[in-house]
This record gives sequence, C-alpha cells and structure tokens, in this order.
Amino acid sequence: MANKKNTIMVVDDEPQIRKLLKITLESEGYKVEECEDGGQATRLCGSIKPDLVILDLGLPDMDGKDVIDGIRSWSQMPILVCSVRDADSEVVEALSRGADDYVTKPFNPDVLLARIEANLRKAVTQQAGEPDLTNGRIRMDLVRHEVYVDGESCFFTPKEYELLRYFMIHRGKMITHKQLLKDVWGPAHGDDMQYLRVYVSQLREKIEHDPKNPNYVITEPGIGYRMELLEIESASSENLSED
Repeated sequence: MANKKNTIMVVDDEPQIRKLLKITLESEGYKVEECEDGGQATRLCGSIKPDLVILDLGLPDMDGKDVIDGIRSWSQMPILVCSVRDADSEVVEALSRGADDYVTKPFNPDVLLARIEANLRKAVTQQAGEPDLTNGRIRMDLVRHEVYVDGESCFFTPKEYELLRYFMIHRGKMITHKQLLKDVWGPAHGDDMQYLRVYVSQLREKIEHDPKNPNYVITEPGIGYRMELLEIESASSENLSED
C-alpha cells in the first residue's frame, strides 16, 4: 500500500458510491472524509482543508456546480467532478466554474486513481513550484506527504507537516509570527504565540542535530522565524564535524 496520507473529501449523496470510493482510496493510503450534501461539504472544506475534493453534481440540497463556486471563492484546492451527467454542456460548465477534472459514472477505479494522483501532483507543483522540496538534510515529497531527514523517513503529525512545508516553501525568507499562525492554523489563531513556539520546538527536535542551537529554523527575535537555505554539502560537513 502506498503511504500517501493525503486527505480526500468525497461529496456524494449515494452511500454505496461513498463506500466504494472510501474502500478504493483507503486501500491506496489516502485519508477519506465523507459528505452527503453540498452545504456540509462547503462547511467542512473550510475547516478540514482537504487536499482534493471528489464532487458529485446531483446533490440533495444544491447543484454541485454551486459547491465549486463556494470553494473557489477562497481556495484553489483540486476539485474532481464524478457524476452521471455526461453531456458536453455539463462538463464544460463545471470546468469553466473551476473544476480541475471530470469523470463520468460508472467509473474505472484505476482511471480515477490516476486522475487523483495527477491532480494532486499538479496542485503541489503550482503551490511550491515542484513536487519535491529539498533543503540540506531535509526532503519532502509533497504528493505522498512523506518527509526524509538524512535519507530516513520520519514521522510528522499533520500540523507539524504543514508547518514544515510552509517553512520549506518559504525557505530563506523571514516569516512573522502572525503570518505563520494565520496561514498554517487560520485567522482565529493569529495571537496564539505559545502554541506556535511549542510546534516550532517539536519541529526542531525532528530536523535539527542540536535543537537548542538550530541551523534550519532560526528565531528572529520579536519578529518571527526564518528557515535557512542550506546546501547538501554543508549538511555533510556538519556531520563530519560531529564525528
């Protein structure tokens, strides 16, 4: 089983379809959240922030295209429409309103999985400029949600992973406390300074040789943090100096 760990939200009012998709996706290592109507999907997308949405158009409370509008008003997360509607006009309208892909029911599970993988890779490439991020001893596979330190796979909680990804994307730049809290935790956490310090400390324990004297995540007193941009060679010399 692949170790992807991406969260996919399935929005469909048919329990059998949700069950089929849940089994198929979980067998490939994805985490699955389920919704049966558009209103619930719109609310949960804002709180869960899934990596991709699989969306039926024939929902009990609204047309799925209205869900696309709602999500696109604040996010560019990938939306893959999965619907029995196969008319060209439906496909064109869904895509023009912001859907990234369109699959008709009944679908081939292998084709659906391939479309999901392609859209996830496209999304992380658009966000970070590349599907893999490397800084010194650290490498992140943004598609599979895996982190390697010194070539070894390391476990990170979802929030630790999001914080590290944010630092890696903005490596070399100074980031304020408020900016970090707002972008990683959301606007409601803009003043949770102690919360941020705890997570930065946890992150340092996993990526630094000496967490008390960090080389990667540097504190900018009174301002925020900066992830230093390090070359692989410097990481190697660092190891040699400790031997």
